[in-house]
Amino acid sequence: MAADDEAMTFEQSVQAAIELDASLNERLAVIAAAVRRLNADFADAVDRLVARLEKQGAGAMAPEPGDLMPGFLLPDDEGKLVSLANVLDRGPAVITFQRGHWCPYCRLNAVGIVEAQHEIAALGGQVVVIMPERRRFAMAMKAAVGATFPFLTDMDNGYALSLNLAIWVGAEMERLMGLGLDLPNYQGNSSWFLPIPATFIVGTNGIITDRFVDPDYRRRMEIDDLINALRRAR
Repeated sequence: MAADDEAMTFEQSVQAAIELDASLNERLAVIAAAVRRLNADFADAVDRLVARLEKQGAGAMAPEPGDLMPGFLLPDDEGKLVSLANVLDRGPAVITFQRGHWCPYCRLNAVGIVEAQHEIAALGGQVVVIMPERRRFAMAMKAAVGATFPFLTDMDNGYALSLNLAIWVGAEMERLMGLGLDLPNYQGNSSWFLPIPATFIVGTNGIITDRFVDPDYRRRMEIDDLINALRRAR
């Protein structure tokens, strides 16, 4: 690691990751390295959380390619109800779950999708972000990343739960995250549940063609993989 990297604040490291000309997961790794450099205890706690989730098979029972994507009816960042059927009427869809506006990995993931918005649109693709946060926080994240696609609110993780994607962060992470984050305010509840940040590619017939589900929130579907999956879903 370069000396100037050592001197960076966390937000500077996040911005450097956003500006990096590299794959999405390489950019996400910059954030993970900054977390470990600045707060090794927190990084170790994340490792323990991920190990627990992997041992439990978290996300393994989520819908798979070939399955019909369960429907939803959720409010968007403007307060309008959006259904899966509405989305698929316009083309194949990228349905992606994000943990919240406060999550730098989610911010970078959304930025990566925004960077590919024109390519996605050229394929007739639609993008929907689903978050367990109240409307004003969904609006804030959409504005922060410059997205034109909708950010939907999944209150109490109801839809994520129906897909076997919602997980409890655990007592240790609840304590550590609570030192700087107000999830009960963001989500309107005190459950400390979050979705696994999964991505599903869904054809206009409602069938899932590809998915990315990983209990390690530091990894996401690569944008090139997302684009290729959309091509297959057309």
